[in-house]
This record gives sequence, C-alpha cells and structure tokens, in this order.
Amino acid sequence: MKYIIDKENRPVYLQLYKQIRDDIINGNYLYNTKLPSKRRLAEETGVSTITVEHAYALLCDEGYVESRERSGFIVIFRKSDGFAASSEQHTVHTAHHTEHTYPDFPLSVLSKTMRKVLTDHGHLLLEKSHNCGCTELREAIRQYLARNRGMQVDVKQIIIGSGSEYLYGLIIELLGRHRTYAIESPSYKKIEQVYKASEITYESLSLTSAGINSKALSVTKADVLHTTPYRSYPSGVTATASKRHEYIRWSDKNDRYIIEDDFESEFSVWAKPTETLFALSNNDNVIYLNTFSKTISPSLRIGYMVLPKHLVTTFDKKLGFYSCTVPTFMQYVLTELINNGDFERHINRVRRNKRKELSV
Repeated sequence: MKYIIDKENRPVYLQLYKQIRDDIINGNYLYNTKLPSKRRLAEETGVSTITVEHAYALLCDEGYVESRERSGFIVIFRKSDGFAASSEQHTVHTAHHTEHTYPDFPLSVLSKTMRKVLTDHGHLLLEKSHNCGCTELREAIRQYLARNRGMQVDVKQIIIGSGSEYLYGLIIELLGRHRTYAIESPSYKKIEQVYKASEITYESLSLTSAGINSKALSVTKADVLHTTPYRSYPSGVTATASKRHEYIRWSDKNDRYIIEDDFESEFSVWAKPTETLFALSNNDNVIYLNTFSKTISPSLRIGYMVLPKHLVTTFDKKLGFYSCTVPTFMQYVLTELINNGDFERHINRVRRNKRKELSV
C-alpha cells in the first residue's frame, strides 16, 4: 500500500493511522491478514519505526488490529459480519464497577479563570443566556470537537444542559415517548432510572467483552439505541471497531437513532480518542452526549449534546422554550478554559501520566 505522509502536518502517526484504518474498512486488508512489519512500513513511508508503532498501537486500541507474538499485527476488523466477529466474546454477566480516578483539575487554574471572567464580562454574567446555551461556549465546544473528535458540526446543533440526566430527558421529549429504547446491560444506573421515571418502553441488551451482544441487537424491537461505546460504566467494556460499525449498520433502517454517551473518552491513552459513532455515521441519526464531570469536576453540572442536523428545527419548535439550566457565569468560565488551552493541557497531562503507568 502506498501511503502519503505530509511531515509538515503533525502528528504524522495520525496520518498513517487514518490511511491504514481506511484500507482496513474498505477491505484492502482482510480479516485475519497481517499488516506490513513496522520496519518495512517505516522504510516505505519515510517515517520512523516509532511513528509506525504509535499508529499500530492506536489501531490496536480501537480494535482494528491486534498484536500477536511472533506474528506481528493481525487485522481483527470485520465490517460485514458483526455477529461472527463477536460470537466468541464472553458475556459480561455482572457489573465490575471500574470507577477510574484521575488527577483533579488544578484549582489554581480554575480560580484564576473565574477571576478573569468576572473582570472581563462584568454585568453580562447577570444576563440570561440563550436557551440552548451561550453562543461563545457552543462555539468553543464546536471547535474542540473538530480538533479532537473529528466531528464537523454547526453551533446550532449543540445544546448545553446541567448534566447527562437532564439531557436524557430532553432526548426523550425530542424523539418521542412512543419509541422503544435499548440500553446496555449492565449500564450506568441513572440511564435506566431516567427511562423508568419517564414511563417509556425500554429493553436491556446484554454486553459482551466486545460490546452489545449481536444477537440481542438483531432481534430487539427498539428503534433507539443508547450506548456508551468508549468505556461502558460500570463494566468497563469498550466496543471494538467491528462492533461500532455494527451499531451504525443497525441504525441504517426504520427511522432508528443512536444516543452516544462518550463517557471518559478524553482520557484515552493516545492523543486521538476512539472515533465517535457520530463521526462514523453518514445517516445524520446519532445524538452525541458528553459532560465535563470527569475532565473538570462533577460539581460544575455542565454537559452538552450534539443533535443531528435534521433535528435542530424540531428541537427548536418542541423544546426551544426551555431555559438553559447552566448559570451564565460557569458557561463563560468553561469557554475561557477551552479557548485558552487550559482544558486540553489538563487532559494531555493525564494522558501522559497514563502512558507512563502503562510503560512501567
């Protein structure tokens, strides 16, 4: 395979990763075949073996390939046969409570930012924000998602709210109570609690070590799938690349939607977190959710969702009258943290520490 590397465009390993990943998805590397050796690929592309190693490590991390002793890197991705690809994975029967702890966001940085926002914005902080959230924060999140998650969205698609439970409720009102929702089993307890409290029909789909059980997904009557593909809580299961593509195929028909909880994805070991279902899908039917409870503090009570483009007008008509539930002051504080780089510097510090721990 001929790969074109622009060494002026950093990071180089991501360029290589994306081209190999696309070759795997397009079938140029078939299931159970071997990738070129690190040395050979380094020579062909004119990059270092360390660069190739980083690209291969990311492919392993996302479930496209695996490293086998004395065999090299073998493709484990199957695009067209999700059930066969995951049939040998064991079922997760119990919740393992893999609660991860991360270094606190620096209080000195947070307090300095708060003082700056008070000085810079003054009486503006006493004004009510846009119902969907401050435009400045939504724009900062839009740029962050483009830089870090490969998601190209419009500010109008981003809705700010006080935590995931509040946003779950908005989604139910948006998509409708007549639908059947599917959740992972086991899953984050509050997901089920919100659906139960809303008196809607939902099904629990068993998890395997690769993601949602393929047979359960194929027979479900649900038309909305609520999944946490990066690291499901409390099981700690990360959906494989094959499984994520299976979710996308499931959503291709019958007016189906996916609710993607991107829980803890920022703390992926590598600089590029696992690709989102939102970015993978071409169907404009994935609702993306995330919060700042792990990356900054749960006390902030700030979360956001990204709507499919075709639902923006529907949201405005049905739910646009709801006031934003996050104080204007905290929205501007978060905007400043994202725009001045402090937010991403903290995340990168955590990633570096995790890589050091894994290398010990």
